Amino acid sequence: MKILLDTSVLVAAMVEAHPAHELALPWLQRIKAGTDVGFVAAHSIVELYAVLSVLPVQPRISPAIANKLIHQDVLDICEIVTLSVQDYNRVIKHLSESNIVGGVTYDAVILYTAFKVEIDRIVTLNKKDFVRIYPGIAEKIILP
Repeated sequence: MKILLDTSVLVAAMVEAHPAHELALPWLQRIKAGTDVGFVAAHSIVELYAVLSVLPVQPRISPAIANKLIHQDVLDICEIVTLSVQDYNRVIKHLSESNIVGGVTYDAVILYTAFKVEIDRIVTLNKKDFVRIYPGIAEKIILP
């Protein structure tokens, strides 16, 4: 199965102290085991670094450790999906036509990658926002 992991699920899977760790980790493990093919939006890589490097956990996750975690748990095992200028234009057009504004627009960028590679499942901790952005694919958007 082709699955897209949202940044929220990646953070939860990678940080043992995260409240959703036990729910998210099996999805990352399925990709590592080759049971599923994992996809991650290129946008999520930078977002993941931003979150990991400031997360209020003890011990803190240093920038070097954040980089290492991203390599071993994302870049080395998942296919990274990039968007073209035309893709970004389509996202913005969809957002404006749907009257969607604010920070949730970043989720739209992640979701659009699912269209690009015909994903079977989108795994996120932000299901409500994701469904609001693209209600036509609600059946593919799941919680871990």
